[in-house]
Amino acid sequence: MRSRPYGLAAGLLACVLLSGCAQSVDPIERLGMKAAHEVSKARSHGPTLGTYRHWGLSAPLAAAPKPSARATARTAGPGLAPVVDRVPTRDKVVFLTYDDGAERDPGFVDMVRELRLPVSMFLTDSVVGPGYGHFARLRAVGATVQNHTLDHSALRGLPYAGQRAEICGQQDKLRQRFGIRPRFLRPPYGTYDATTLRAAADCGIAAVVRGRDAGEGPLRPGDILTGFDDPNLTEATIGLLRRIQAEGFTPARLEDYL
Repeated sequence: MRSRPYGLAAGLLACVLLSGCAQSVDPIERLGMKAAHEVSKARSHGPTLGTYRHWGLSAPLAAAPKPSARATARTAGPGLAPVVDRVPTRDKVVFLTYDDGAERDPGFVDMVRELRLPVSMFLTDSVVGPGYGHFARLRAVGATVQNHTLDHSALRGLPYAGQRAEICGQQDKLRQRFGIRPRFLRPPYGTYDATTLRAAADCGIAAVVRGRDAGEGPLRPGDILTGFDDPNLTEATIGLLRRIQAEGFTPARLEDYL
């Protein structure tokens, strides 16, 4: 006489093979092959349909057009880094840039990752302090890191040695932290002089990047947006993204255009 467990196993096997009475607990199998394909495609090609809604947007962010070539900034003279206030382009794109590095909101990392948001972080060593790990996570999800000096000192009027120390010193810090030497410098408070441009060029800076406050006037193609002063950087960015969409623009990566 066969044991009862064997009989139960045989019965269950027959039930599955003959009538399909056992429902799979595998969610992909229950969805079916077509749905499984859609899930796989969403995971491999970008955010799911509900992601933009989760972040309060009414539609997905439009993909930025691929620039045919990087814009060439006008030089201020031989041996001087060029200054860029706005990228010369006809594409309806704007650039999101953030200064200092005081923000530690983990939700900002999630937003950048899920929306695949192109952002540039201009970091000051004395402000970032022990928070470089936060920016390593941002870099891992696509953010880029640029130079905002060591100590956030106003550069204009300082002697060459002092300006070089502020700029090259942060270049070295960021190379030690991330293995990269930034291409762009944003001078603290937006102030600079010819000495700044010479020191920046000597430190390997390709362009001194300024920009405009995100809250000022209608958007224009190539605007480099700054001035995120809201205590909640994530909410401030979402509010700006709604405005960008409403005015027919989309965010693009500054480093792709400049």
